Amino acid sequence: MDGTFVPNISFGPQVVKTVRSHSKLFFDVHLMCSKPEILLTPFREGGADQLTVHVELGEHAVTQLMWKIKSLGLKAGLAVNPPTSISLLQPHLEQIDTLLVMTVNPGFGGQPFIHETLPKIQQAAAWRKQKALAYRIEVDGGINFATAAECARAGADTFVSGTTLLS
Repeated sequence: MDGTFVPNISFGPQVVKTVRSHSKLFFDVHLMCSKPEILLTPFREGGADQLTVHVELGEHAVTQLMWKIKSLGLKAGLAVNPPTSISLLQPHLEQIDTLLVMTVNPGFGGQPFIHETLPKIQQAAAWRKQKALAYRIEVDGGINFATAAECARAGADTFVSGTTLLS
């Protein structure tokens, strides 16, 4: 989080690098940033395995970012915020490894799950099946045991939960 794309600020590549030295887990870095292109190489050097950017950056920017992420040898994720049409992701489906549906407006932990995002998850799952693609469908925001089950029924297979697991 850069304080511009979303109003909060979070940790950067150096924290990923420090944690990487203590873990062999898959590191999926979600860049909620206005200019993620300046962070791609530093996060790769820090040990990220996947970089996820937002479709709200615009089609031209997303196309370039997907190319750059893949050229760095990383997996690529593409996120969509609750008020944004999921149809904006369609041109990029063949390029992504993860489709992230934000189930809250990003930037702050502890927000309630937005149930109106469930049709986006269903659409992402339908596209994946229709096109025989293998991207993961990830959800982030307001994920607890009940909402995780709802999202799984809608087609999600990857879940981000902070507040529920850490409180």
